[in-house]
Amino acid sequence: MKNVGKVLIAVGVLVVVLVLALSCITTVPTGYTGIVTTFGRVENYTFDAGFHIKSPFQRVVKMDNRTQKAVESLQAFSSDIQQVDISIAVNYSIDQTTAEKLYKTVGEEYYSKILYPRLLENTKAVFSKYTAEKLIAFRETLSSEITALVVEDVSDFGITVSSISVQDIDFTDAFTNAVEAKQVAQQNKLTAQTQQDQLTMEAQQEAERQVIKAQADAEQAKIAAQADLEVTKIQADAAEYAGQKEAAKNKAISESLTEELVRYYYIQQWDGKLPATMLGDSANILYGLD
Repeated sequence: MKNVGKVLIAVGVLVVVLVLALSCITTVPTGYTGIVTTFGRVENYTFDAGFHIKSPFQRVVKMDNRTQKAVESLQAFSSDIQQVDISIAVNYSIDQTTAEKLYKTVGEEYYSKILYPRLLENTKAVFSKYTAEKLIAFRETLSSEITALVVEDVSDFGITVSSISVQDIDFTDAFTNAVEAKQVAQQNKLTAQTQQDQLTMEAQQEAERQVIKAQADAEQAKIAAQADLEVTKIQADAAEYAGQKEAAKNKAISESLTEELVRYYYIQQWDGKLPATMLGDSANILYGLD
């Protein structure tokens, strides 16, 4: 019995030693920072990822340094007092070097205590600057403005906000129906205006074609009249030239004729017969040969 008791005591001591040994060993996963506390008091050092030895009276809180994502459903009002239901996504992480300070001052619930209230406050502030209609068109602008405000507010806590995006914007049914009706009316107005502009353009084009045709016809008539005038002038010039030519010819002939040349041509053309004249039975006179 004494031996059995000794064995049990040894086993108990061994178990206690193993428990104490295991309680002095801790591991920190990759992407985490180990916050060391002793009886609830935060130490001024941290554990990086890996295997570590600690006091059995210490506890290691693992703070996630990886980028995390949260999607929130919020409500806000536009500048024209339209209620807006918003779906917004935020990507954030904590700085490893300030994780110990963040845990000491805020704790593990830093998202709900620090990030979420500022996300809600700044989202409402940004949305209140725009009318409901502009909120639909300026989604990227909204995301950028909210991100800038939230980043500035949480940077002192060691919280890094990498992006905030407005994923969905929803209005009341009454406002949505009113916007759709307005868009339909604007589209109909635009269609009517386009058709009117088309008709006006066609009328203007037809008027311009008529003007161009009238100008072309007038120019053509002018050219034809000018051509007729030129033809008439040419014909007149030709007739005048022909008359001048004939007159010049006759003048040249008349100037070249002499009495001897006329007598010569006359003799050349005489057939040798004397002209016959009825002067009576006893008359026989040759005359006109002077």
